[in-house]
Amino acid sequence: MAEPIANILTVDVEDWFHVLEADGQGGYSREAWDDLESRVEFNTDRLLGLFDEAGARATFFVVGWIARRHPALVRRIAEAGHSLGSHSFWHEVLGRHDRNSLRADLEASRRLLEDLSGQGVSGFRAPGASITPRVAWSFDLLVEAGYRYDASLCPGVSSHGGYPSGFLGPHRVRCESGWLDEIPSSTMAVAGRQVPYAGGGYLRLLPVAWVQHCIRRDNRNGVPTHVSVHPRELDPDQPRMALSRLRSFKYYVGLASTEAKLRVLLRDHTWVGAEQWLEAHRGELAERVLDVRADARRYPPSPDPRGVPPAPDGDSGAVGV
Repeated sequence: MAEPIANILTVDVEDWFHVLEADGQGGYSREAWDDLESRVEFNTDRLLGLFDEAGARATFFVVGWIARRHPALVRRIAEAGHSLGSHSFWHEVLGRHDRNSLRADLEASRRLLEDLSGQGVSGFRAPGASITPRVAWSFDLLVEAGYRYDASLCPGVSSHGGYPSGFLGPHRVRCESGWLDEIPSSTMAVAGRQVPYAGGGYLRLLPVAWVQHCIRRDNRNGVPTHVSVHPRELDPDQPRMALSRLRSFKYYVGLASTEAKLRVLLRDHTWVGAEQWLEAHRGELAERVLDVRADARRYPPSPDPRGVPPAPDGDSGAVGV
């Protein structure tokens, strides 16, 4: 009998109030975050317990602001045997950045996580999977900041992202500054379009039997499924923000079902972190290349200057060490 395929498990470590582009629309600006109840430690510890019980390993993409506020949480993740990646410092969609602000964000978040955990940080996930052709220039900054892989692309429909690609599993990205490995979202074909099925609201909305069907289909084709979750998705009692009806549905549908679904998936499949998977399979990606150089040249950064995130605090790389 063939060895079971190792699937990829990742966590986006952010708190309940880190809703993208919701400031002034029922959400909270970053100036208010320090005064809000934090629930991320308790919920992340619940995930750590589930993973330990199942013998699963994962990559935790941590928001830098969370790492600065909860340094002991970062250490617990590392001590439990999981790898760490950056989920940016401020949790903003990349289109709000210019080159200087994104460079500062990438460097500060990586340095902080490395200082706290004592392990190298080589992976990045954009908030909201928000690397689109219009922000392909960000790949160059990732390479220049020392990252070796990205886990941001969605080869189909996505609220904040979406990057047309013929690759429905791990591949490589070619940019002007070099190369990155890519762990994209897992998608299924619906009416001729690729739709995510294994992360966030999609995982909460879809029946677990359908998610299982998609995982087994991908695995039969030799493709690992990439499941991603947020700690807040285990927390049906989290505070609710006054979002639009559509956004409320997206963020709050199915919260009570997440843990039970995760237990089924953890029980029935083998799970490793992104780094573990890449170490074992990087050689298989050589011919699977998405070249983003033309898009990066075509679309230079064009953020609204009023919305460009500030540089992280100058001492952010040492807080809590």
